[in-house]
Amino acid sequence: MNEAPTLIICAARPVDAPALKDLLEAAYRGDSARAGWNHEADILDDERITRAELDALLADPAVTVLTARDGDTMFGCVAVTRKSETLAYLGMLCVRPDLQSAGLGRRLLDAAEDHARALGIAAMEMTVIDSRDTLIAWYERRGYARTGETRPFPVLRDPPITFVVLEKPLGRA
Repeated sequence: MNEAPTLIICAARPVDAPALKDLLEAAYRGDSARAGWNHEADILDDERITRAELDALLADPAVTVLTARDGDTMFGCVAVTRKSETLAYLGMLCVRPDLQSAGLGRRLLDAAEDHARALGIAAMEMTVIDSRDTLIAWYERRGYARTGETRPFPVLRDPPITFVVLEKPLGRA
Protein backbone atom coordinates (compact mmCIF):
# COMPACT_ATOMS: atom_id res chain seq x y z
CA MET A 1 0.00 0.00 0.00
CA ASN A 2 1.34 3.39 -0.97
CA GLU A 3 0.81 6.61 0.95
CA ALA A 4 -1.13 9.40 -0.69
CA PRO A 5 0.71 12.70 -0.95
CA THR A 6 -0.44 15.78 0.93
CA LEU A 7 -3.18 17.16 -1.25
CA ILE A 8 -6.27 19.23 -1.57
CA ILE A 9 -9.60 18.31 -3.15
CA CYS A 10 -11.00 21.04 -5.36
CA ALA A 11 -13.12 21.52 -8.46
CA ALA A 12 -11.42 21.02 -11.82
CA ARG A 13 -11.20 23.92 -14.26
CA PRO A 14 -11.18 23.78 -18.07
CA VAL A 15 -7.40 24.31 -18.02
CA ASP A 16 -7.11 21.00 -16.11
CA ALA A 17 -8.50 18.97 -19.02
CA PRO A 18 -5.16 17.61 -20.34
CA ALA A 19 -4.00 16.38 -16.91
CA LEU A 20 -7.46 15.05 -16.11
CA LYS A 21 -7.60 13.12 -19.40
CA ASP A 22 -4.17 11.60 -18.71
CA LEU A 23 -5.26 10.57 -15.21
CA LEU A 24 -8.50 8.96 -16.42
CA GLU A 25 -6.81 6.97 -19.17
CA ALA A 26 -3.98 5.82 -16.88
CA ALA A 27 -6.39 4.73 -14.13
CA TYR A 28 -8.98 2.98 -16.29
CA ARG A 29 -7.29 1.61 -19.41
CA GLY A 30 -4.14 -0.03 -20.67
CA ASP A 31 -1.14 -1.52 -18.93
CA SER A 32 -0.68 1.43 -16.57
CA ALA A 33 -4.13 0.76 -15.11
CA ARG A 34 -3.20 -2.84 -14.30
CA ALA A 35 -0.84 -1.53 -11.59
CA GLY A 36 -3.94 -0.85 -9.46
CA TRP A 37 -6.90 -2.99 -8.41
CA ASN A 38 -9.60 -0.72 -9.81
CA HIS A 39 -9.45 -0.71 -13.60
CA GLU A 40 -11.35 -1.72 -16.72
CA ALA A 41 -8.26 -2.67 -18.75
CA ASP A 42 -9.27 -6.34 -18.93
CA ILE A 43 -12.81 -5.47 -20.04
CA LEU A 44 -12.39 -2.45 -22.33
CA ASP A 45 -9.46 -1.38 -24.45
CA ASP A 46 -10.68 1.84 -26.02
CA GLU A 47 -10.37 5.42 -24.84
CA ARG A 48 -12.13 6.03 -21.48
CA ILE A 49 -13.22 9.54 -22.46
CA THR A 50 -12.52 11.74 -25.43
CA ARG A 51 -11.10 15.21 -24.96
CA ALA A 52 -14.31 16.68 -26.42
CA GLU A 53 -16.44 14.72 -23.92
CA LEU A 54 -14.23 15.88 -21.07
CA ASP A 55 -14.36 19.50 -22.22
CA ALA A 56 -18.16 19.26 -22.37
CA LEU A 57 -18.32 17.89 -18.81
CA LEU A 58 -16.09 20.66 -17.51
CA ALA A 59 -18.30 23.26 -19.21
CA ASP A 60 -21.59 21.75 -17.98
CA PRO A 61 -23.02 23.69 -14.99
CA ALA A 62 -24.73 20.51 -13.75
CA VAL A 63 -21.35 18.72 -13.41
CA THR A 64 -18.62 19.23 -10.84
CA VAL A 65 -15.40 17.29 -11.32
CA LEU A 66 -13.48 17.17 -8.06
CA THR A 67 -9.75 16.54 -8.22
CA ALA A 68 -7.29 15.41 -5.58
CA ARG A 69 -4.10 17.32 -6.28
CA ASP A 70 -0.89 18.78 -5.06
CA GLY A 71 -0.34 21.92 -7.12
CA ASP A 72 -0.68 20.98 -10.78
CA THR A 73 -0.26 17.24 -10.15
CA MET A 74 -3.50 15.23 -10.07
CA PHE A 75 -3.76 12.02 -8.12
CA GLY A 76 -7.48 11.27 -8.40
CA CYS A 77 -10.86 12.61 -9.44
CA VAL A 78 -14.60 12.10 -9.21
CA ALA A 79 -17.54 13.68 -11.06
CA VAL A 80 -20.89 14.65 -9.55
CA THR A 81 -23.70 15.35 -12.01
CA ARG A 82 -26.95 16.85 -10.79
CA LYS A 83 -29.74 14.79 -12.40
CA SER A 84 -32.69 16.39 -10.61
CA GLU A 85 -33.44 18.45 -7.51
CA THR A 86 -32.93 15.36 -5.33
CA LEU A 87 -30.68 12.98 -7.32
CA ALA A 88 -27.06 13.18 -8.43
CA TYR A 89 -24.93 10.77 -10.45
CA LEU A 90 -21.44 9.79 -9.31
CA GLY A 91 -18.95 8.93 -12.04
CA MET A 92 -15.29 8.83 -13.02
CA LEU A 93 -14.05 8.04 -9.52
CA CYS A 94 -10.43 7.09 -10.00
CA VAL A 95 -7.07 7.22 -8.28
CA ARG A 96 -3.68 6.97 -9.90
CA PRO A 97 -2.89 3.22 -9.91
CA ASP A 98 0.28 3.50 -7.79
CA LEU A 99 -1.73 5.26 -5.04
CA GLN A 100 -4.73 2.95 -4.91
CA SER A 101 -5.53 1.36 -1.54
CA ALA A 102 -4.16 4.38 0.37
CA GLY A 103 -7.59 5.86 1.23
CA LEU A 104 -7.69 8.49 -1.48
CA GLY A 105 -10.67 6.93 -3.26
CA ARG A 106 -12.61 7.03 -0.01
CA ARG A 107 -11.66 10.70 0.50
CA LEU A 108 -12.84 11.55 -3.01
CA LEU A 109 -16.09 9.63 -2.51
CA ASP A 110 -16.72 11.45 0.79
CA ALA A 111 -16.00 14.81 -0.90
CA ALA A 112 -18.40 13.98 -3.74
CA GLU A 113 -21.16 13.05 -1.28
CA ASP A 114 -20.54 16.20 0.77
CA HIS A 115 -20.71 18.29 -2.41
CA ALA A 116 -24.02 16.68 -3.37
CA ARG A 117 -25.44 17.23 0.12
CA ALA A 118 -24.46 20.91 -0.06
CA LEU A 119 -26.55 21.13 -3.24
CA GLY A 120 -29.54 19.67 -1.38
CA ILE A 121 -29.26 16.29 -3.10
CA ALA A 122 -30.97 13.46 -1.21
CA ALA A 123 -29.49 10.46 -3.06
CA MET A 124 -26.50 9.57 -5.21
CA GLU A 125 -26.63 6.95 -7.94
CA MET A 126 -23.97 5.34 -10.10
CA THR A 127 -23.54 2.60 -12.63
CA VAL A 128 -20.84 -0.07 -12.46
CA ILE A 129 -20.04 -2.77 -15.02
CA ASP A 130 -21.79 -5.85 -13.65
CA SER A 131 -18.71 -8.09 -13.83
CA ARG A 132 -16.71 -5.79 -11.50
CA ASP A 133 -17.66 -7.63 -8.31
CA THR A 134 -14.75 -6.29 -6.23
CA LEU A 135 -15.60 -2.68 -7.07
CA ILE A 136 -19.32 -3.21 -6.45
CA ALA A 137 -18.48 -4.71 -3.05
CA TRP A 138 -16.28 -1.67 -2.27
CA TYR A 139 -19.22 0.67 -2.94
CA GLU A 140 -21.61 -1.56 -0.97
CA ARG A 141 -19.30 -1.31 2.06
CA ARG A 142 -19.69 2.46 1.75
CA GLY A 143 -23.49 2.39 1.86
CA TYR A 144 -24.43 2.00 -1.80
CA ALA A 145 -27.00 -0.68 -2.64
CA ARG A 146 -28.06 -2.32 -5.86
CA THR A 147 -31.39 -0.94 -7.01
CA GLY A 148 -32.22 -4.00 -9.13
CA GLU A 149 -32.05 -1.84 -12.26
CA THR A 150 -29.57 -2.57 -15.04
CA ARG A 151 -28.61 -0.37 -17.98
CA PRO A 152 -26.93 -1.25 -21.25
CA PHE A 153 -23.40 -0.08 -22.03
CA PRO A 154 -23.69 2.96 -24.36
CA VAL A 155 -21.71 1.27 -27.15
CA LEU A 156 -22.59 -2.17 -28.49
CA ARG A 157 -20.03 -4.78 -27.46
CA ASP A 158 -19.60 -8.47 -28.11
CA PRO A 159 -20.13 -9.88 -25.58
CA PRO A 160 -22.58 -7.22 -24.35
CA ILE A 161 -21.70 -5.18 -21.26
CA THR A 162 -24.33 -4.32 -18.69
CA PHE A 163 -24.26 -1.82 -15.86
CA VAL A 164 -25.82 -2.39 -12.45
CA VAL A 165 -27.27 0.69 -10.78
CA LEU A 166 -26.25 1.46 -7.20
CA GLU A 167 -27.77 4.16 -5.02
CA LYS A 168 -27.16 5.67 -1.60
CA PRO A 169 -29.36 8.02 0.42
CA LEU A 170 -27.23 10.97 1.49
CA GLY A 171 -29.16 12.43 4.40
CA ARG A 172 -28.75 16.08 5.37
CA ALA A 173 -25.74 18.34 4.85
